[in-house]
Parts: sequence; C-alpha cells; structure tokens
Amino acid sequence: MELLTRGAQVPDPLQPYLDVDRTHPRHECWVTGHMVAGLDGTAAIHGRVGALSTAPDQSLFRRMRQIADVVLIGAETVRREGYAPIRLSDEAREQRRLRGQSPTPPVAVVSRSLDLDFTSSVFARAAKDARTLLITCASADPRRLDAAREVATVIIAGQERVDPATALRALAERGHRVVLCEGGPRWLGELVAADRLDELCLSLSPLMGGDPLPVSVTPPGAGLSYFTLKSTMVEDGTLFLRYESQEGGTGE
Repeated sequence: MELLTRGAQVPDPLQPYLDVDRTHPRHECWVTGHMVAGLDGTAAIHGRVGALSTAPDQSLFRRMRQIADVVLIGAETVRREGYAPIRLSDEAREQRRLRGQSPTPPVAVVSRSLDLDFTSSVFARAAKDARTLLITCASADPRRLDAAREVATVIIAGQERVDPATALRALAERGHRVVLCEGGPRWLGELVAADRLDELCLSLSPLMGGDPLPVSVTPPGAGLSYFTLKSTMVEDGTLFLRYESQEGGTGE
C-alpha cells in the first residue's frame, strides 16, 4: 500500500491527458470515458450531470474534448443535458491542427429509437466540417431515419440495437481514432461489457446524496472489467482519477 501525498502544482491540468499515448488501442480505436460522480457513486442530481460537476471539473470537462477525434454520447444524455456542437478555443484548434487532427471534433449521438429533437442545437448548429453523426440500428423507424438523414450523418450499427463494436468500427473507418465518451451510464456500461473502454477519466466531487444512478450500468450477464490507476490530481476537493484497461481485463 502507498500513501498518496500532495505534490507539485500542475501548470496546465489538461497537459497530463494530452501527453497520454493513444496510438495503440486494443481494438478499432482508443475509447476514453470521461465521467463525474459523487463520493457515493451517484452520477446525477435531479437527472442532470451538470449539477454534480464542480468548477475545476467543468473546466477540464470542456477542455478534454481537445483530445478527441469524435465525442460520443447516448441519446438520454443529449436530451437531459441539452448538448450543443463542440466549441474549442482558437489555441486548442491550432494545437489540434499541429497534431494532425481536424479543428473541431464532431458529436456522435447513439440512439436506438431516434426519439430526438432534430431541430435542437446539437444537430441544427453543427459546423459543416463537423456534422453531427447519429448512430442507430436497422430496425429504427424509417420515417425517423429519413428525418435524421436531413440533419446528421447516419450510421447503422446493428439490427435491433446499437452494437458497440460495430459502432466503433464505423467511427474508426471514418478516421476517428480517439473516441471520447461522455456518457450516459447505460451506454458506458455497454462499452465496458464489449471490452471497448481503454481509458476512464473519473472526477469525484466532494458531495453525497444525488440520484440513485451509478457512473456505469452493467448489462445483464456481463463479466467484470479490470482497470489500472495511472494518475491522480486534486483541486478544491475534487479528485481526478485516470485509469486504463488491463490487458485481458474482462472476465466472468
């Protein structure tokens, strides 16, 4: 056992995340989950994640999008959190250009039912060079599919449900090598069960008493997945943990 003690001040909290080598994913692309939880594991307050996030976490959450080729989110998170297209600072856009990435990562929304407001900001205000992607399944309502194709690039990834591996292969084929998943808990659980989560960046807010909803909801029958703690940071009582999946880290 080791005692973790406070160390040197980190000049830029994003830099340790930028320095991670994500060029060797275990599967189609590198998948990073970025989540926040209370001390009791709750992942929302009154249905919203934003109320759980502290000021240091909110700042890092926005800036973390700089690492991604695409930002992946479940439909329920889009509905509850009022997602908009990704906006990065001019400096971040230039750093991405120097790293060989597009200036702005597109959003990819996962939805089996396509029960979404296609006039909402995440679709209507997306830049032409970062058009929103909509990942769904072949059994989706044909009328909703037609409406979706008017405002987004539609990806079919599965027959009756969205299959995580198929979805990620489709993203990788489009050149999205680093996928940043911002939730929700059920979609994150699907990724973990499919052994597709390479990295988890988890912020722990210093509070308890939120909704009875965990960071990740494991699908029935899924095995355990194991992760290794790689780094820790702290600011104003908020703990920032970074884990990576162990090789062969999923088992019964």
